[in-house]
Amino acid sequence: MASVYKALSKSKGDQPDVEKDGANGGVKRNKQRVLILSSRGVTYRHRHLLNDLAAMLPHGRKDVKFDSKSKMYQLNELAELYNCNNVMFFEARKGKDLYMWFSKVPNGPTVKMHAQNLHTMEELHFTGNCLKGTRPVLSFDAAFEQEAHLKVIKELFLHMFGVPQGARKSKPFIDHIMGFSFADGKIWVRNYEVREVEKAKGEGKGDEESTNKGKKPKMGDKDTDVSLVEIGPRFVLTPIVIQEGSFGGPIIYENKRFVSPNQVRSELRKAKAGRHNVRAEQKREGLGKRASLGLLKNGEKKKDGTGLDTRELFA
Repeated sequence: MASVYKALSKSKGDQPDVEKDGANGGVKRNKQRVLILSSRGVTYRHRHLLNDLAAMLPHGRKDVKFDSKSKMYQLNELAELYNCNNVMFFEARKGKDLYMWFSKVPNGPTVKMHAQNLHTMEELHFTGNCLKGTRPVLSFDAAFEQEAHLKVIKELFLHMFGVPQGARKSKPFIDHIMGFSFADGKIWVRNYEVREVEKAKGEGKGDEESTNKGKKPKMGDKDTDVSLVEIGPRFVLTPIVIQEGSFGGPIIYENKRFVSPNQVRSELRKAKAGRHNVRAEQKREGLGKRASLGLLKNGEKKKDGTGLDTRELFA
């Protein structure tokens, strides 16, 4: 009876997502397909993260590696070829850094983010678990409604990670939650299982019996404890730029506080080289002082007493 009621309620046209005209019986469907692929040079950790995300998205299509890193506009043609209107692209640089591109094909926008602190399902060994192909509940922090660029990112994440109802290979269950939190200029992504455990007999019934006296029990009411258990994967995203078009167009947002990992490594090398130069200079100064006082140790150049020492001749 419930299925008959749902079918009749959809045909009435009271809901906002129902249209009177259409090939699907007047029902407007949320058609989202995501193309998931990576570039050459990804590491095993990047590849496992891609596989974990592809397993969580039944409306996604995983493709082979993309060769070019400069001709990004070719991804639009590739997405249209596979009938996808979203692209999730993993770009690896120098075998260390991972940049994730989220684009809405064909008109944009496109968000480029730097991914760090990657942890896949295999290495975390969390106790949580969920069915493959189920629909998630997307939970966003309140900060995503305060700034304009975060609103754009939230809308893109809704299209990427939100599994449409009735999507291919999806199951009509909701058993996990994806959480997106914004802190310290970064987006922290977590995945949790919704676990329901029946309460033990006699637990918490003292107060309920006093309040529910004289009331008839409702169908489907059960004493259960709902908790969240982390599944994985987990990673952190730092927004870099937002482009108006799909893999192109003018830049509508740029993160001024973002520091490239290449620059960080360069500063570390310069600091290490600076410490070495200081120690070498101190060693030269010490040798010069000991040579002027004639206090050189064994193995060092001794002062020539004949008056032909170059330090005395060219002083």
